[in-house]
Amino acid sequence: MHLRDVTPDDVDAYVRMRCDPVMMAGLGGPLPRAGMADKVRRDAAEAAAGTAWIKMIVPGPGRPGEVAGSVSLWSHDSADGPMSEIGWMVLPAFQGRGLGKRAARALLERARDEDRWGEVHAFPATGNASSNGICRSLGFRLLGACDMPFAGRVLRSNHWAITPRTDLTAV
Repeated sequence: MHLRDVTPDDVDAYVRMRCDPVMMAGLGGPLPRAGMADKVRRDAAEAAAGTAWIKMIVPGPGRPGEVAGSVSLWSHDSADGPMSEIGWMVLPAFQGRGLGKRAARALLERARDEDRWGEVHAFPATGNASSNGICRSLGFRLLGACDMPFAGRVLRSNHWAITPRTDLTAV
């Protein structure tokens, strides 16, 4: 597995991840296809500028054009001030292989090594056992359940936090 920056050519992968009812079941349902090309362009520009780490998960060297999902680390304003957040998605055909955990770990290791982003938060849906398990296994602390806005919806989520410099668990 390796990670690469999102590019404007990743529209199909975004559609497969964000417009699919199965992929988006825990995130309030599929997003409309309209606007995905603009979202990819904005994400690619942020990745190129280094203001966000938006990576595509490539499952292996044998098929470099194949995308298994994405992992992102970005900062945004919250009620308590600026917040760094990480999130990931793995397409169903690639789930159960540890790709999401390895991808999240790779970005958190980079954040630790570059001493960037500070405390990082994750907000998987309360019913998403896999993503909550990734948080637990990487050393995140569970802060409790909360309602989180996402794509114009409010989702019941678990709020996890980690300081990569001190909390990231050993491999």
